[in-house]
This record gives sequence, structure tokens and C-alpha cells, in this order.
Amino acid sequence: MVLVIKILRSRINHLGSQAGLATAEYAVTTVAACGFAGVLYKVLSSNQVLDMLTQLISKALSWVFG
Repeated sequence: MVLVIKILRSRINHLGSQAGLATAEYAVTTVAACGFAGVLYKVLSSNQVLDMLTQLISKALSWVFG
């Protein structure tokens, strides 16, 4: 019985030392995702990409309704 209590205490102590680790990982992932979204927004809202998408849609519609 004493051995079981010692094992449980050691596992609880081990888990307690890493309690904030998941929160920090979520924070870093959220910041990275926001940075990627900002870069993607800038690329997709540029005039060159807008012109390419317009041409692509025009060609696709002319092909379908040709």
C-alpha cells in the first residue's frame, strides 16, 4: 500500500511540474497561425494575385459558357 501511494505521489508531482506547458504550446500555435493568416491576406489581396484569379475565373467561365 505504501508503495502505491509513493508511485501516485511521484506521478502527481511529475504532472504538476508541466501544468502550464499545454497552455504555452497553444499560445505559440495561435501566434504562428495569426502570423501566417496575415501573410496570406497580404499575398491574396495584392493586385498581381487578384489579376491572376480574375483571369483564371474568366477563362473557366468562357470555357463553360463558351
